[in-house]
Amino acid sequence: MPTVPSPSHIRSSRLSVRASPDETERWNNAAHARGHATTAAWVRTLLHDAEVSHRFGGDVGAEIRGLRGELSRIGNNLNQLAHMAHLGDAAACADTLEHIDRLKDRTDSLLKTLRPARIRRVKLPSHSAPVHLVH
Repeated sequence: MPTVPSPSHIRSSRLSVRASPDETERWNNAAHARGHATTAAWVRTLLHDAEVSHRFGGDVGAEIRGLRGELSRIGNNLNQLAHMAHLGDAAACADTLEHIDRLKDRTDSLLKTLRPARIRRVKLPSHSAPVHLVH
């Protein structure tokens, strides 16, 4: 016997997005490539994941620019390190290595903010709704 969805789970509202034919095709292909039956199901998942992970888009470009800057500084430090090692300046090499480690740690922190939260769906007994856990 089918269960009647609770009023909070009935999808009676509509959300519309205007898209070009090219965008629509790309989004449909992306949805299907990711295992979703419809683009609407994929968009619903994306919105839910953003809500749960508190990642609302728009900041990825700034984060990538920040990472590019960090990587550039690490590269410059490596060049300085190679130059000092060639000159036999071990003390300066140690300082530069410590600076590289600090930059690497900052870069790792930035990368962690770019990684989406993994969501695991847990199925509880049939009388309760699924619970989404973020780890």
